[in-house]
Amino acid sequence: MKQVVLGAVGALVLAGVGLFWWQGRAQVEEGAPPPEPVATEPAPDSLPAADIAGLRGPAPPEATELTREERRFFRYDRNRDRKISRNEMLSTRTDAFRALDKDGNNLLTFEEWAVTTVDRFEGADKDGNGELSAAEFATTAPKRPNRPACRC
Repeated sequence: MKQVVLGAVGALVLAGVGLFWWQGRAQVEEGAPPPEPVATEPAPDSLPAADIAGLRGPAPPEATELTREERRFFRYDRNRDRKISRNEMLSTRTDAFRALDKDGNNLLTFEEWAVTTVDRFEGADKDGNGELSAAEFATTAPKRPNRPACRC
């Protein structure tokens, strides 16, 4: 018991000495003079200059023309290892899935799917008779992006 009390008193004494030493060091640093300004700094309004005579930079990279299929492949290949994993293939479908998953539980129920389909059907059924004519059905086709006539 005597050793425990002496150990505790010794630890408190060491902590107190460390505290006083730390505070004394902080006061010495507060009174220190500021550092001298460096004379080699350029004026803030002048631009840096360098002698570039005879220097030559690296050649710019060459752009290769990718085929349509290569561009499509690289849209899926996220980590550029020239292989498309299952997760990379499915990653392009997550936005469409989340749009259908109304309650956000990562489970697509029939009701969630049916609501979107029914809304699409009702939007196309202009006369409201519950049936789509050929003209009404044509409005459900996915919109094709407008492409310019030429690449100028």
